[in-house]
Amino acid sequence: MKKRNLMAFVGILLAGGILAGCSNSKNSKSNSDPQAMKAAVSDQMATLNTAKYSDMISLEAMDNAFEGLYRFDSKGKPVLAGAQSVSHNEAKDVYTFKLRKDAKWSNGALVTAKDYVYAWQNLIAPATASPNSQRLDPIKNAQAIRKGEMQPDQLGVKALDDQTLQVELEAPISYLDELLTGAPFFPKNEKVVTKYGDKYGTTSDKTVYNGPFVVSGWKGTNDTWSYVKNNNYWDKKNVKLKRADIQVVKDTSTAGKLFQTNKLDYTILGNEFAKQYANNPGYHSKKIPLIGYLGFNTKRDITGNVHARKAIAQGFDKKLLVKNVLNAGTPLNGIVPADFAYNSETGKEYRKQAGDLLPYDKKVAQSEWEQAKKELGQNELTLEVLTSDTNEAKQVGNYLQSQLEQNLPGLKVNLRAIPLKSRLAATTAYDYDVVYGTWQPDYADPVNFISDGGQYHLNTDYQNQEFWNDLDQAAGEYASQPAKRWEALIDAEKHLIKDDTYTAPVYQGAMTYLLSSRVKGLNISPYGTVLLYRDVELK
Repeated sequence: MKKRNLMAFVGILLAGGILAGCSNSKNSKSNSDPQAMKAAVSDQMATLNTAKYSDMISLEAMDNAFEGLYRFDSKGKPVLAGAQSVSHNEAKDVYTFKLRKDAKWSNGALVTAKDYVYAWQNLIAPATASPNSQRLDPIKNAQAIRKGEMQPDQLGVKALDDQTLQVELEAPISYLDELLTGAPFFPKNEKVVTKYGDKYGTTSDKTVYNGPFVVSGWKGTNDTWSYVKNNNYWDKKNVKLKRADIQVVKDTSTAGKLFQTNKLDYTILGNEFAKQYANNPGYHSKKIPLIGYLGFNTKRDITGNVHARKAIAQGFDKKLLVKNVLNAGTPLNGIVPADFAYNSETGKEYRKQAGDLLPYDKKVAQSEWEQAKKELGQNELTLEVLTSDTNEAKQVGNYLQSQLEQNLPGLKVNLRAIPLKSRLAATTAYDYDVVYGTWQPDYADPVNFISDGGQYHLNTDYQNQEFWNDLDQAAGEYASQPAKRWEALIDAEKHLIKDDTYTAPVYQGAMTYLLSSRVKGLNISPYGTVLLYRDVELK
């Protein structure tokens, strides 16, 4: 989102609607302003601070308004962006990046190597409490800094001069370019951050940008904002789009009507319409590595009980959820999705090799539930499931409530649906029993899901040392041994999901959306639903 990149149900189905009769010809003239593209998102933006985000709406804004050393091209491949060249030592654990001399911030200041050093050190500092700090773990000393064993200035990143950045890794990794496309690795202008302090990133005018667009009109809580072409962007000549106007549309039928009446160029389809409009002009669909999951507050009595967690995780029919509620996607029985990552040595697909860890099994769920009630000393238990307040998230919540109350005797499930920003704050503050959300990755490696995957408080609350040892081995001694590294990651996922059920996987998503024929060059992140406007042209 990346990015704990969470949002409640943004990946598979965000906003759709009653779209009968819409056509390419009608939508080819969709806006009164021919220079502006209009798009819908499912919820409010939470932040523009790259150290603080954990939702996909914020991530999308950052991916369009900031730029790191790499970015994704139109084919979904990482290419140099803020850097114009890169070299490495023979061991491939020290990389040297030469920055573009014409890269500037939107206030006219040059983007320097110190901006990267400052941003990364700020994000990894325990005092920042970034939900994405673990993303820096491949960088030298990052894990020790996160644990408070070393200082942030000991992170393996140096500014050799204004245009030269040196990055030292703990061990060689094959996905460094993909990793560095992510928002946690974007630079920050220290002067601007210092100027605004805690207010930095809370509104569009308390932020400075180095990407193809600047964010305009976002006041922190409003439902509309714009991405406006950044005239200080180094490659502005290749940015054709002058403005993208964004509006929050939570109701699926409303979003559909707006598209139908030419007031939107883009909207994701809601689950009610994914099948109904499959043959409609402007319809698009693609399978994505987005996951739906349940997170548990292990500090609460009931969800702190492993048997209760296992009962909940296996106590609802995932196939019926996908077929009757979502109308898209597939059941998922591990936290790493299918058709996402392949072993570079053996060619094996990860999910097939790791197998099913938590499939729906009513008998097993009821057995675990009886054990949980026995250990808790209660026959009647009440839990709350927290979701976002989008239509689809609430529908999933209703389905879970019905299934769990039916399959787990003595359980009463209450639902609480609140705006995404509030839901993120509630999970951060431990104000939940069970939270339902979705998450999408930043790079094509299983560790992105296993060590992150939208799992709140994983770094502080999950105490299985075998899990952490597996991750350490995968990042260290097995880093250049793909087969052994794969085995370590599979073992880590088994501890996390099957043995301890710290998180419960639910489904893997598919993205269905409507796009006006006048929009050309709109790219979507290869790992999810984030729109990239850099190459858009309006016809």
